[in-house]
Amino acid sequence: MTMQPSPQPDARIGDAADLLTRASAAAAIAAAHAEAVDRDGRFPEEAVAAFRSQRLLGAAVPIELGGEGASLRMLAEIAYILGRACASSAMIFAMHQTKVACLIRHGRGEPWQDGLLRRIADEQMLMASSTTEGQGGGNVRSSAAAIEAEGAAVTLERAATVISYGAQADGVVTVARRSAEAGPSDQVLCVFLKEDYSLERLSGWETLGMRGTCSSGFRLKARGLPQQVLAARYADIHNQTMTPVSHILWSSAWAGIAASAVDRAQAFTRTVMRGAGGVAPPGALHYARAVSSLKQARALITQALDTFEGAEGDPAALAGLDVQTALTMLKVEVSELAVATVSSALRANGLAGYRQDGDFSIGRALRDILSAPIMIHNDRIVANLATATLMSPVAASLGA
Repeated sequence: MTMQPSPQPDARIGDAADLLTRASAAAAIAAAHAEAVDRDGRFPEEAVAAFRSQRLLGAAVPIELGGEGASLRMLAEIAYILGRACASSAMIFAMHQTKVACLIRHGRGEPWQDGLLRRIADEQMLMASSTTEGQGGGNVRSSAAAIEAEGAAVTLERAATVISYGAQADGVVTVARRSAEAGPSDQVLCVFLKEDYSLERLSGWETLGMRGTCSSGFRLKARGLPQQVLAARYADIHNQTMTPVSHILWSSAWAGIAASAVDRAQAFTRTVMRGAGGVAPPGALHYARAVSSLKQARALITQALDTFEGAEGDPAALAGLDVQTALTMLKVEVSELAVATVSSALRANGLAGYRQDGDFSIGRALRDILSAPIMIHNDRIVANLATATLMSPVAASLGA
């Protein structure tokens, strides 16, 4: 009797455990090349190839469009796993998934956007982010370049301060003024595929850390169909999806970087104690601080996920000041906690952590995590939030 092979499950429809297993496999590859990516300032091509082979890039695409419908909570777990392996790979994953989330939430149901989402799931396309330009720096709520009509097409030309992994992506999701007559804050989100645009390099990316994100500056010249401009106002996209998703996924990646430093501090402390008959080294105090600040960061991310999931289906709730404050400040608080965590891990390891070589080095994690408070500068975020909350009453009690 001939045995028939068992039917293989559709690789696009995996449960949570399967997704985490695949993420861990991709993370192992990312970790193996992380040192070379940082040293050479090169794109983590091996890690991104693993994202594709493990079908992680289309994980959030709805099942009916060929994806797996992965939740934001699951994406955050994956970003954390990747952050422990390679900071640049984790941030690329986080930025890509933020753009996909915007397309799902605000473009789904439109034929062109649905077609793109199917391609992202099927072809595992990588989408780059371009939200800053010119002298505006990190002010993503102000655009200089405008979408312009040209016959049956639309065009856009913008001088982007950075386009992370722009030269390696399959498409770019970018912000622009709605028209030449629109004000700087009257913005739209648009998406162009690689065949729709050209990139002229304006600046390089020689940085302390996050070197593998290859976030050079480019002049973007794009031409596409009107359907490639999302109908929703960018102000709504920004509040309902861009800010909460990016802040949660960035924070998860940063927490992962911090966790990698704590791993090394723990290994160092245990090694020293074994060699000293159980006597803790002088830096053990700093190891305890690193553990504590990492726990705080993880708790804040979990709380933010609970807040977002509780309001996700209600645009009015998402726009509420309390929700916006919590999700906006998540980036500020976790970025600073992550820096504190890695700094404490460095002090725990002493010279062994300060050295660039050796199993206990904290150098790469420190250089990478220092980008967190200045990637959309924390001071800008807090200043904007302070203005928004001036008319809000101060809580009269702990339960208010």
